[in-house]
Amino acid sequence: MSFTYDAVGATREQGHYPPGFRPMHVRTRLGEGEPVFQRAVEAVLTWEMHREMGVGIDASAERAAPGVDVTVTLAGMIKAPCRVVWTLDEPRRAGWAYGTLPGHPESGEEAFVVDRTGDGTVWLTVSAFSRPAKWYAKAGGPAARAFQHAYARRCGSVLRRLSGGDEED
Repeated sequence: MSFTYDAVGATREQGHYPPGFRPMHVRTRLGEGEPVFQRAVEAVLTWEMHREMGVGIDASAERAAPGVDVTVTLAGMIKAPCRVVWTLDEPRRAGWAYGTLPGHPESGEEAFVVDRTGDGTVWLTVSAFSRPAKWYAKAGGPAARAFQHAYARRCGSVLRRLSGGDEED
């Protein structure tokens, strides 16, 4: 199966979004320190964050890696096939992005990156570009976009808990 959009890998370049796609960028403070960073990275790379959010994850590998196929199931009904397009594993940044495959309700890409800044603060950044691909995503209009932002914020709060970070929400 091939991707449903042309700009494969574009989420790697922060702030770059192809024309005709809606951008999204949600950044959540997780906490501070190397232990929080390491736990957050592991939860993101092994799909644990997604599973803890209550979405179904069927992946062709236990860890995110380029070429790994992932089907996300929402509410037990909506199946969203994707493929990991890039990963990042650096001393202060780690994460991955997947792109949509045929059958996904949206067309585009979404990235999940954990980074630790110079002062030790750990962040999750969820960035994406998308446009509706199925009739129900098109019909959802602003509600579909609101759902995507709420999902990204929920990723942050779930990952904060999993990583032992700050208690705030």
